Amino acid sequence: MIGRVRALLRKKASVAELVNLNDLIQNVAALVHGEVAQHRILLRTELAPDLMPVMGDQVQLQQVLLNLVLNGIEAMKDVAERPRELAIRSWREEAGVLVAVQDAGVGLDPQNVERMFEAFYTTKAAGMGMGLAICRSIIEAHGGRLWASANEPRGAVFHFSLPVDRDGPL
Repeated sequence: MIGRVRALLRKKASVAELVNLNDLIQNVAALVHGEVAQHRILLRTELAPDLMPVMGDQVQLQQVLLNLVLNGIEAMKDVAERPRELAIRSWREEAGVLVAVQDAGVGLDPQNVERMFEAFYTTKAAGMGMGLAICRSIIEAHGGRLWASANEPRGAVFHFSLPVDRDGPL
């Protein structure tokens, strides 16, 4: 199943355009506004003013970001003893751009951080274990990288990097 999704993404990635990730982040923030309000989560964005556009499929990249944000919201749904805050950040790096989605939720099990990106691995009662595997496939098809780390003292941070090289894999 994952092989088929990856093959689909490779074919789809050939239709590439310049994507402004800051605009994409703002669009996703608007899409989830009702969800964050319903769960009393503060959504904060910190966007680099000098972010270069990346070459990619805007719909696929939006799907990645939306999945990461919705996962962060879900991780904080049952958190009551501390503030619920979701931050989306963008910044430049030497070879491209970085985006991070940071939550104050239940956090990550250090032993299973890489397993989260495997197909059919899930920690959710109703999860299928496909979201992060597909997200990683999309980011890798765009010549980037997706990874997770702990957010100290609580929560998780999902990062992805994308190259700004217009002669990249797309």
